[in-house]
Amino acid sequence: MEGIDGNKIFTKSAIEAAIKIAILGIMVIWTFQLVKPFLTPVIWGIILAVATEPFIARVAKMLGGRRSLAAVFFVLVIITLLIIPTIFLVMSSIDTVHTLTANMQDKTLVIPPPPSKIAAWPLVGNSIHQIWQLASTNLEEALAQFAPQIKTLAETLLGSVGGGLAGIFMIIIATCIAGVFLAKAEESAAIARNIVTRFTGEKGVEITTLATAVIRGVMQGVVGVAVIQAVLSAVGMVVVGVPAAGLWAVLVLVCAVSQLPPILVLGPVAAYVFSIANTTPAVLFLIWVFIISASDGFLKPLLMGRGVDIPMLVILIGSLGGMMLSGILGLFVGSVVLAIMYSLFLAWLDENDEKILAFNGPGNK
Repeated sequence: MEGIDGNKIFTKSAIEAAIKIAILGIMVIWTFQLVKPFLTPVIWGIILAVATEPFIARVAKMLGGRRSLAAVFFVLVIITLLIIPTIFLVMSSIDTVHTLTANMQDKTLVIPPPPSKIAAWPLVGNSIHQIWQLASTNLEEALAQFAPQIKTLAETLLGSVGGGLAGIFMIIIATCIAGVFLAKAEESAAIARNIVTRFTGEKGVEITTLATAVIRGVMQGVVGVAVIQAVLSAVGMVVVGVPAAGLWAVLVLVCAVSQLPPILVLGPVAAYVFSIANTTPAVLFLIWVFIISASDGFLKPLLMGRGVDIPMLVILIGSLGGMMLSGILGLFVGSVVLAIMYSLFLAWLDENDEKILAFNGPGNK
């Protein structure tokens, strides 16, 4: 009888444990589904808060130690810097499309003939020259011939614009989250250390310090340089009168964060400038393009923190993977997160190498 009662008690306890685990699992999955849309903005908010905390600390000191006021000021400045260029980009795109549409309807749109040197470009030069030549001589025929491609391109551009606006909205949310973390910097840092220590033990403080250094180094040396190159590109294109300069600047930003040379975007733009502008401004713009493309060579070592040496391939995979996963915001988050994981992995390998050397020391041979 005692054995039967013991089996019943064990079965009852096992069933109760299974039910509790199932309920807990359902709650965890449900909670994850609820926070999943905000996961990337929260991560970006943490990254932004960690990267800008030294600056906010100095601003708060100037404001008499009022961190909350400094955080609010930071959020307002960032949102303003995001909204104004976005409005400018949208209005510029609308004006460009409206002008092109009006000129096409009035049959006053004139496309200059292509320079003969374009035909000498390798691989694609001859095709580009023929298409350009057809558009300059008979625009209606060119539009009719390439109507399916133009429709696909237009749909892609519209989708990209919509995704970009959604990305800007998510960045604004992430900036507000960063402001909350910055206003409570000491409490937020203590919580982060406690969470990391909970999972990693006594290495929690060391890992947190390493992650902080990597975040600040990548944000300054990768994202910071990319923003500088995008702004300089926009300034140059506005000066020479390139249509939709803001859109090209966004493409430069994407290339720069992905560790791809901005010349991939600015090269064709420079070729376009040579076809519409006089020789002197076109040459000056080309020199400006080369300066921008080469600027990361001296800006990155200047801005990236010492001891933070992340390979280009890691940044490229992280940024492109993040962009495919979460859009424009993932472009930034992915590069930083993968850089952190790469640095932690190297630190783990170094630690294991030290343990192996200690184990194989002279006394253990």
